[in-house]
Amino acid sequence: MNKKYKKEIMALTPKQYSVTQEKGTELPFDNEYNSEYREGIYVDIVSNEVLFSSNEKFDSGSGWPSFIKPVNKTSIEEVKDFSRGMIRVEVKSKEANTHLGHVFDDGPNGNMRYCINSASLKFIPKEEMASSGFGDYLKLFKD
Repeated sequence: MNKKYKKEIMALTPKQYSVTQEKGTELPFDNEYNSEYREGIYVDIVSNEVLFSSNEKFDSGSGWPSFIKPVNKTSIEEVKDFSRGMIRVEVKSKEANTHLGHVFDDGPNGNMRYCINSASLKFIPKEEMASSGFGDYLKLFKD
């Protein structure tokens, strides 16, 4: 457990804890943000670190929120994952070491597909970004 975020980790729901701390996976199509398409940003549920923007979100048909790229490549870490008899690349948040999901090279137009668990994210709608302390990221969106 990341001691810096112990309080935040202890406040997670059982599903959020399983996904973020035990590398679990939520069910496809049965998660909070797969069908979320409002403008806004997605932050790490543990650290509030900005991870993804709705500008980079697309419907991959996988049943999980999918993004072409993170807002800042430095906010994530990619690690080889050999679990479940597969070779994949795990995506974790850099700040809190939160398990987010996996990245694949089968995104649209030759891009990546960051396949992310909703349980590892918190969505901040564009209209709430400034009041939530994320006003600097409003530049990601056209007015």
